[in-house]
Amino acid sequence: MPRYLNNWDEAAAHLASAQRILVVGCSGSGKSTLSAQLSERLGLPHLAMDREFFWLPGWKIRPRQEMLALISKAAAGECWIMDGTSPKTLPLRLPRTHVVIWTRLPRWVSLRGVFWRWFTYWKKTRPDMADDCPEKVDLDFLRYIWNFERRDAVEIETQLAGHSNLPVLVLKSHAETAFLLAKIKRGD
Repeated sequence: MPRYLNNWDEAAAHLASAQRILVVGCSGSGKSTLSAQLSERLGLPHLAMDREFFWLPGWKIRPRQEMLALISKAAAGECWIMDGTSPKTLPLRLPRTHVVIWTRLPRWVSLRGVFWRWFTYWKKTRPDMADDCPEKVDLDFLRYIWNFERRDAVEIETQLAGHSNLPVLVLKSHAETAFLLAKIKRGD
């Protein structure tokens, strides 16, 4: 069973000493933004799974075996912050992870985040996505977000249950995310 962190000081201490941090959560929950900010504060390289592993230019999905090889190689690295959920790849990443951050925000917040991202990057590619993948929102993507807690969250919990003593911090709001970042920035 993982060890859920309920104390902000303990969470900040774990993050300050961690060399490998995994950030998971629903699309639109702020995983990439949080990961980029943690990367800046902690001096760890940020690996965005969409950009690094999943997508090729022009919204072409990378072949599965190639993707898994790239994830395995990256997870074997000494230092990283990796953002992306992909429950089926957690067995490659969790054994090497020092701390998991789960951005587990309400579904409406994730939907708002996706629409804000779509508006912000209209006809552009966001920094955490592969080249020539302009931001898009379609019905399948919205269904994925709507059903995330029922499907993917259950799989994440199952995967985490197999890793005893793995520190897991669950963030349930943007305010909690901001509070955590402020603690890390202050060095608390």
